[in-house]
Amino acid sequence: MEDEIKNRILTGAEELFMKYGVRSVSMDDIARHLSVSKKTLYQYFIDKDEIVMKVAEGRMERDKKQHDALRAAARNAIEELVKLSVCLKQDFQKMNPSMLFDLQKYHPKAWSLWVEYKQGHIKESIVRNLRQGMEEGNFRSDINVAVMAAARLELVQLTFDDRVFPSDKFNLAEVNQQLFDHFVLGLLTDKGRKAYEKYKQQLTHTELMPQSL
Repeated sequence: MEDEIKNRILTGAEELFMKYGVRSVSMDDIARHLSVSKKTLYQYFIDKDEIVMKVAEGRMERDKKQHDALRAAARNAIEELVKLSVCLKQDFQKMNPSMLFDLQKYHPKAWSLWVEYKQGHIKESIVRNLRQGMEEGNFRSDINVAVMAAARLELVQLTFDDRVFPSDKFNLAEVNQQLFDHFVLGLLTDKGRKAYEKYKQQLTHTELMPQSL
């Protein structure tokens, strides 16, 4: 029962964080959203910072499982990237652009967790995909894997930079898709480009992931 209540609180908080950003959502907002008293929140969590941390942990763990499933289902590095692009588009369509900035400025523990996740799991996934694509002949053989992996990580961060892409002028999902395509197209051989376009045309949202994930 206790775990069910905690999960309900974290799910509700994440819904608000994704829609409005982290900073603008208060404990009162979370309580109101869940139709519970603020006292109930404090029975299970010390403060908002702990809720943010737990939401971040849960989100990253789910993302890791989802991306691992994408990798397992993909027949090659190109198909993995195309499926990942659809997955990212769906996530970014629901995400407030201020999410990462709010974590960095107001929730350093959760921000450190994100940095660790980015430099660990995400970087390792990029490096593995690059090497796989090169072995398959879909990516150029002259790619410096370390350089391109670092570049991709910075492009992820750049997507959320309001100084470069102010939210009143740019759509977060569109920015991500443009930067993603730009990165991938720079990697491809002629063989890889044909495969990339083929998979993009074939892939549908229902083909992306099993509904249980």
